[in-house]
Amino acid sequence: MSNVLYDLPGPRARARNLVVGAVAAVAVVAVVGYVASRFVATDQFSAARTSQFQYTAVQQELANGLLATLKAAVIAIVLAMVFGAVFAAARLSDHAVIRVPAAWIVELFRAIPLLILIFFFYYVPLQYHLHLPTLWALVLGLTLYNGSVLAEIFRAGILAVPRGQSEAAYAIGLRKTQVTTSVLLPQAVRAMLPAIVSQLVVLLKDSALGFIITYPELLYVAKQIGGRGAFDFPYVASYLIVAAIYIGICSALSAFAYWLHRRMSRSRRTSAKPVTLDPGAASTAAVPL
Repeated sequence: MSNVLYDLPGPRARARNLVVGAVAAVAVVAVVGYVASRFVATDQFSAARTSQFQYTAVQQELANGLLATLKAAVIAIVLAMVFGAVFAAARLSDHAVIRVPAAWIVELFRAIPLLILIFFFYYVPLQYHLHLPTLWALVLGLTLYNGSVLAEIFRAGILAVPRGQSEAAYAIGLRKTQVTTSVLLPQAVRAMLPAIVSQLVVLLKDSALGFIITYPELLYVAKQIGGRGAFDFPYVASYLIVAAIYIGICSALSAFAYWLHRRMSRSRRTSAKPVTLDPGAASTAAVPL
């Protein structure tokens, strides 16, 4: 038997893959165990370093950092989706005067590292004695970088729809805007959804770069908590707590995307009901002329 892209593994290959997977799992467990043992040996989880996390004030600091992270991420997600949709439509335009500048803008912001964009929006206004809040310096950098990536995802998703779909829509008299919104987009969204969610997870994690410009997000708060000498500098404990929060948020976002994808697929199957013909009508239609 064979798959579309490769031959299915036989008994020997399956056994070999099982051994390799088991060895890799043992290696990962060993590395994690070694790191955990070093943490324990250096008293990273001692009472002196973890006692402050039971205080309401410290928990409130973490909650405020989480809210700041979510605030920046949500604003950037909305703006990046709008940016991506607009420039994907521009890149699909039939007019070169719109398509070419849009392509240059998308490729430009995809090529610039995100940290440089954040520095640009933070430090350039300071050179002209302007005050741009750290929130917006972070949001604008996230929007331009991730919006340009989303623009390519949207464009590739629409172009991936079989050409016959658009040709059939044009044949019944639909305009390009109607073809895109009514025919191509509903089919492309299902294919684009995993890539879109993956990029949104990247955007959420990239919001941690805000600590460099002193935006009070989760990583900045963890650094402040870990730098307290009165609690023996609990950097490891505070960073692990923040990592667990990020893992929980990203896992929830991925689970929501999986649920949405299954729901869309199920609704598509149920909407496409088979057509049954009356046997009498079929035999009447089969009478030769």
